[in-house]
Amino acid sequence: MNLGENPTLNEEVESDNELKTWLVNYVGDKSEPEDGQVTVENIVEVMAQDFPEFLMAVAEENWIRGYHQALVDVDEGKKLYEQEQQEEEECETCTGECEKCE
Repeated sequence: MNLGENPTLNEEVESDNELKTWLVNYVGDKSEPEDGQVTVENIVEVMAQDFPEFLMAVAEENWIRGYHQALVDVDEGKKLYEQEQQEEEECETCTGECEKCE
């Protein structure tokens, strides 16, 4: 997995609602893409120039949510590991009559 590329950035944005129509027109006028197609990347670039506080708020929220999820995943992994260890210890002392051994 290449973390340096996001294929979504190269997708053309379709003007299927009023906000997108306005934004595509604004970005198209400002960035003047050679092929005339406004991509997600064009919009991100213009937003970074004209409204950086918006992108920072989105990026910060995304980072916080990702960090939180990583901590949840670590805790869950630790629980599963400890459960596996406990089951292995129980099997070492088992007389062969438990559900696992049958």
